[in-house]
Amino acid sequence: MNIEVKNSVKLVDYTKSMQILEQRVQNVLSGKKDEFLWIIEHTPVYTAGTSSTNADLLDKRVNVIKTNRGGKHTCHGPGQKVVYFVLNLNKREKDIRKLISKIENCIMDILSEYKIKSYTDSNNIGIWVGKKNNSMKIAAIGIRVKKWIAYHGFSLNVSNNLTNYKKIIPCGIKDKGVTSLKEMGIKNYDNINEIIVKKFLNIFL
Repeated sequence: MNIEVKNSVKLVDYTKSMQILEQRVQNVLSGKKDEFLWIIEHTPVYTAGTSSTNADLLDKRVNVIKTNRGGKHTCHGPGQKVVYFVLNLNKREKDIRKLISKIENCIMDILSEYKIKSYTDSNNIGIWVGKKNNSMKIAAIGIRVKKWIAYHGFSLNVSNNLTNYKKIIPCGIKDKGVTSLKEMGIKNYDNINEIIVKKFLNIFL
């Protein structure tokens, strides 16, 4: 099984990335192209998933793009790694829960390279750090499955501007904070793309 890996150096417009992703889904489904892993950073954008509600948008002046991924409101921008994938579950296990578990493990493996202890929360999707009674979200997960092709992916906060989250209730979770590698005192994350690729391929190849 082959997974094509692509790293985009320049910031990518969200709408354009969705067009590329949707096209790739069709090409993987028809067997024209291999599965796909794409690491990018977006120009600043707020997006809303299929279970989002208007109440989670605190600043009504914000322009929000509706998307077909699972989940609620989130924001993307420079300094945040967005890891998109297209995986053909027709040739893998048709088990969404197991897929999400593998994605969670992948993110935790990435963070462990920076000596960051992270964990999942059975009530709230995503990856968390810090004490359980004061947990902070460092990575969000949003996945869609179409004809057993799984796509979208996860975002990992590296050095992004965290004040942007104040305009929304991130992922609909009111009582928890948001953090990043930089906020946690990690000064060198230049090699993060390589680590993401390595950990992802370790799990999915």
